[in-house]
Order: sequence, then structure tokens, then C-alpha cells
Amino acid sequence: MSEPPKAPAVGQLAFDFPHLPSFADTDFLIAPCNADAVAWIERWPEWPATALALVGPSGAGKTHLARIFEQRAEARVIAVDALAGLDPIAILGDIRTAVIDDPEAVLADMRAAEGLFHLYNRLAAARGHLLITGRRPPARWTIALPDLSSRLATAAVAEIATPDDALLASILAKLFADRQIRPSAEVVHYLLARVDRSADALARVVAALDRNALARGRAVSVPLASETLRELGIAD
Repeated sequence: MSEPPKAPAVGQLAFDFPHLPSFADTDFLIAPCNADAVAWIERWPEWPATALALVGPSGAGKTHLARIFEQRAEARVIAVDALAGLDPIAILGDIRTAVIDDPEAVLADMRAAEGLFHLYNRLAAARGHLLITGRRPPARWTIALPDLSSRLATAAVAEIATPDDALLASILAKLFADRQIRPSAEVVHYLLARVDRSADALARVVAALDRNALARGRAVSVPLASETLRELGIAD
């Protein structure tokens, strides 16, 4: 690694109760595509730079890892829309770690860039750390403030690749298990062959399958999966 319920009656309405995914360390599935990023999180606080950028495609697990870091490091999570006009002393207090999820889109705005610049400097002066996520490395972002651009250019970068079949199958199995559903291997293989290769896409399909199974009083099966994918506009 670089420096790894009673089934409802047929026709009963299924209420879309919120499903809370767990961000516990043991729920994050480690595979070759994310092992390097996991190693960086485990290495904290022994990072060589103030900032670490978790980089990878949507649904690869960046947010999950960021939540794990938040819990381990007792970090302050800062929303991107709070960057403009940010007062790092007020928002951090004595906290020396922060997390910002995907700030790239707002940093072309000077006020947002200045907010992150001041936050970075505050953390650096306190020998703290900043975890940021994005689809691309910070060196490729459009940043209105050159001084911030130069600082983020020194961030360590941990890349997460697109999940492979084995990891996607494990993620799918976990998503079903979180909803107390035990699908057959045929259902898992059927979905993996048709759904976009991301945890986000799989989560949407599993949620829709769960709703349909409850509403129709049916078990999760390949025929129900086929119907659900058509409803979602996914080619069967």
C-alpha cells in the first residue's frame, strides 16, 4: 500500500421509512480498489501533510470513509455551502480536524475559496488535519484563490477505484442484509449484470426492490427485480 419482518398483505401500502446506513468501521468492505485509502485513514494522525484528499468515482465509498475518519478523529464536518464567509476559529473551537465532502464545485467562487483557505491555515497552524473528498485530485480543480490552490496541491491523495465484481457483490449482500432481506445468488448476479457499478446505484435498486416486495407481498426474486428495474428505467 502507498504511504487497505410479517410480510404485508398483497396490495398493502409500503411506507418509505428512512433506512439509516451504518458508518461503523466493520461495515466498510475492504478490497484492492480501496485498500490504499483505508490505510491512509488508519494511519492518521501520522499524515505527512495537513490535508488528505480521498479521490474516486461516485459511490466508491469516499463518504463512508470520511464518516469513519470523522468518528475516529472527532472531526468537525463542514458543509460546502458554509465555506463562503467561514470563520474557522468560531467553527472549530479547540477541534483540530475537519472533513469537507466534495468542495470542488464551490471553489471557483472567491468567498468559498477564501473560507477554505483560512480553515486550512488554522488547521495547519494547530498541526491538525483536513480530509476532503472529490472525484478528481485537488490539483485538477478550478480554484479562485491561487494561495489555496498551492496549499491543496500539497495534499496527500488516496485514490479509490471503481469497485470490482467481488466487492459489488459484497456491497449488494450488505445492502440487502441491512433490510433483513436474504436474496438468492441468482438475484445478486442478475442485478450486478444490469445496474451501474456503484454502491449508490445498488442502494437505490435495493431500496426500490424492498418497497415493491412489501407493497406486493412478494419475495425478492429475479422476476420482481426485473419489474423493479423497468420501473427505474434500467434496461433489462
